[in-house]
Amino acid sequence: MNPIRTAALAALAAALLPGLAACSKEANAPADAAATASASAGLTVTNARVVLPPVAGNPAAVYFDLAYTGAPGVTLDSVDVEGAGMTMIHDYAETAGKAQMVMADAVPLAEGTPLSFAPGGLHVMAMDPTDALKAGGTAKVTFTLSNGMTATIDAPVRAAGDER
Repeated sequence: MNPIRTAALAALAAALLPGLAACSKEANAPADAAATASASAGLTVTNARVVLPPVAGNPAAVYFDLAYTGAPGVTLDSVDVEGAGMTMIHDYAETAGKAQMVMADAVPLAEGTPLSFAPGGLHVMAMDPTDALKAGGTAKVTFTLSNGMTATIDAPVRAAGDER
């Protein structure tokens, strides 16, 4: 093979290598996969996201999936979002034939019983979101258990209307 052709093929291979790496399984994982898993304090948090309100000044919502491994009798007492004035854990309950959002006190955690905080069920309301919460960014979300343990993750912030 002539030296010019060899050099050209080597340059082409070097240029294609990053593209091949992008096809790997890790590269195809969601961009927020590393930020949405934590195994601290016996909690595994996945699929976490902060969803901004469609109207500025309204509360944002926080959704995630939780799995717990640890001592019985532990509860999830609070979820704090950096960039929000305060947070509240909410659920829906039926009263007089109407589904209403209600404050949820401590949420019991049980080993082997995953919990999903999702639209229409358990969720966290992040009141008074500040400009620090921007679509495409991340927010630190801290989970506090009744035994005093905490776990903090970086959750992606999504615009209203994006996949919840």
